[in-house]
Amino acid sequence: MGLLEGKIALITGGSRGIGEAIVRRFVAEGAKVAFTYRSSSAAAEKICGELGVNAKAYQSDAASFDSSAELIKNVMKDFGQIDVLVNNAGITKDTLLMRMTEEMWDAVINTNLKSVFNLTKNIMRPMMKARKGSIINISSVVGVMGNPGQANYVASKAGVIGFTKTVAKEVGSRNIRCNAIAPGFIETDMTDELDEKTKEAYLSNIPMKRLGKGDEVANACVFLASDLSSYVSGQTINVCGAMCC
Repeated sequence: MGLLEGKIALITGGSRGIGEAIVRRFVAEGAKVAFTYRSSSAAAEKICGELGVNAKAYQSDAASFDSSAELIKNVMKDFGQIDVLVNNAGITKDTLLMRMTEEMWDAVINTNLKSVFNLTKNIMRPMMKARKGSIINISSVVGVMGNPGQANYVASKAGVIGFTKTVAKEVGSRNIRCNAIAPGFIETDMTDELDEKTKEAYLSNIPMKRLGKGDEVANACVFLASDLSSYVSGQTINVCGAMCC
C-alpha cells in the first residue's frame, strides 16, 4: 500500500517540471490526482494517457480568483473530496530591478503568490468541513536567501513562506496542516536551456555539486501529504543540496 492510498490531491502547474514529477509520484503512492495546466494541453493529455483513471487534468489559471474557485468546485464534484493541495504554479520574468517593468512584477506576483491565496482561500471551506487536509506551497530557496535579478520572483516566494506560517496558525485547530517546500536549483526544461557557464556558476554555490531532480522535490511533497507528517505544520523544508543552510 502506498503512502497516499485513498487520498485525493490537487496540484497546480502539474503538466511539466516539478509539478509533473509531483503528479507522477503521488499516483505511484496510491493517490488520485487532479492537476492543472494553463496552456500545455498536449503535455497534460500525455500524462493522463500514461496514468489513466488516477489522474485528471483541468485547464485553469491559478492567478485568477474566479478560475480557482471554479476549479475547486469542479474537482470536488468529480472526486468528492480534496485531501491535499499543492500550490506549485509559478513563472519567472528575471531582470535587474532597474530594468524590471510593472508588468513583469505584476505577472510574477499574481502567478506565484496571489495564486496561493486564490487556491487556499477556496479550498478552506471543504477542508474545514472535513476537519482535515494538507496544504503544500512550493516556495524557493531564493525566497529565503535573495537573488540578484529576481526581485519579483524572490518577493513572491518569500511571501509564500510567510503566508504558509500564517495559514498553519489559523487552521491548525481544524486538523489542517500547511507547509512549504523551498527547492534549490532543480533540473527542469528551464534549466536545460541555460548555457554551461551559467550552470557552472550555479553549481559553485551548491555544496552537493549537482542540480536537484524533480523527484527529490516530489519525495518531500509525499512526506508532507502523508500521515507521516501528521504533526508537522507551518514549516519550510529546503530541498537544495545544502545551498541554503
